[in-house]
Amino acid sequence: MSAPGGSVRVHVGGPDSRHTVLLLPDAGESAGVYDVVCERLHNSDLRTVVVDDIDGLGPADVFAILDDLALPWVHLVGSGAGAELAWAVAAGRFGRFASLVVAERGHPAVADVDGTVRDASAPAAEVPTTIVIGSAARRAEADGSMRYVTGEFRVVELDGVENIPAHAPADFASAIALRTGSW
Repeated sequence: MSAPGGSVRVHVGGPDSRHTVLLLPDAGESAGVYDVVCERLHNSDLRTVVVDDIDGLGPADVFAILDDLALPWVHLVGSGAGAELAWAVAAGRFGRFASLVVAERGHPAVADVDGTVRDASAPAAEVPTTIVIGSAARRAEADGSMRYVTGEFRVVELDGVENIPAHAPADFASAIALRTGSW
């Protein structure tokens, strides 16, 4: 499909469902990193849309993808740089996203594990949010993100996991599936 930044390839799978999950991989990773996650989400009656490569994509591209697929309301997921893009897309946009689940990235206004603040002026995400981290080193970043989320907030810590979608797909899929429920 086409987007303002150029042509974008997406993988759509799973059952026809009223719940769709948009997944954004880390920079340099293909959509395949989410294969096991998607399989588990499909078993939970969730439809998935995975962007093949996020390199060069911005928020306008994500909205173009959603508009092209006629998806007015989705659950948003990202890992690594895909999580950074997910924060940028969800921040300050109430009503377009049902939830946000990110791996290994806190809100851009919070200092990361290296002390870098990516965007001090980033608005709050107005959706229920889960941050999944692979080590205690990211705990302060994750906890500090709570003040930039206006919905319900959770942190899931998995010890010793470097690439959460690839090495802890069941845990990541569970965090996503829990966010899609209305409880």
